[in-house]
Amino acid sequence: MPENHQNPIALVESNHSIHSSLASVHNGHDIEKYPSHHHSDSHSGVSRIITSGVNDEIIHIGKEKYYKNELIKAFGGSLNPGLSAPSIHKFGNPGPLGLSAFALTTFLLSMINAKAMGVTETGIVIGAAMFYGGFIQLCTGMWELALENTFGALALSSYGGFWMSFGAINIPWFGIASSYTNERDLEVATGFFLLGWTIFTFMLVLTTMKSTLGFFSLYFFLDLTFLLLSIGQLAPSTNCTRAGGIFGIITAFISWYNAYAGLANPENAYVTVRAIQLPVYKGKKRN
Repeated sequence: MPENHQNPIALVESNHSIHSSLASVHNGHDIEKYPSHHHSDSHSGVSRIITSGVNDEIIHIGKEKYYKNELIKAFGGSLNPGLSAPSIHKFGNPGPLGLSAFALTTFLLSMINAKAMGVTETGIVIGAAMFYGGFIQLCTGMWELALENTFGALALSSYGGFWMSFGAINIPWFGIASSYTNERDLEVATGFFLLGWTIFTFMLVLTTMKSTLGFFSLYFFLDLTFLLLSIGQLAPSTNCTRAGGIFGIITAFISWYNAYAGLANPENAYVTVRAIQLPVYKGKKRN
């Protein structure tokens, strides 16, 4: 089934009750069905998933019970990292907006980090970082929170905060950069800042390993980008910074790809995106 299905963002680890007629929720949009052969059994708590019933057609997520045809698969276009029940709220999908905001701002800065056409001044990025990649992306994260999507809220709000922080560091009025009298100290401090985001992004990489190839690739390449940029500041190494810019450009296009996946459908586009599901390794079935 094409990855561009139109159901809104799915909730993650929801504790809400779901009505029995979920097949017609969200203004009549179809819910992408989870393959009937899938089974996983993790440890405990709300993340525990087991199956029951004839042909394992009933799935238990924590304390909640759903039929397989009521559940939503991982979908990069809505920032849903894995099997989950649909949201009870009837809002639009803020994922494409947040992903587009992140993509454009990342593309601008990465082109400069890669020294494309010899440009090295980052001034043009500040406006996009504060308003599009920052404020708008932060808003989409809050909308994801209203849709009960923990992953989407965490990712979009956090990277919105990253871009606003980047803008503040580079705006003289805040006095952050000017507080460092030694230029090398500023480079090291910036390296620490980027290293923290490398660690945070690696956490997101681990939580997308059961999703789709496009979704996982976004955070994998973003983590490499942060790692190279942090090394570029700490070493220091202009080659690492430039390599980080190249990986950042790749990351931006993957983010646009996921945004398009959540936006395009057979009703509005001739070209749609088909999901490539990553393999999910099954745990041993309990007696």
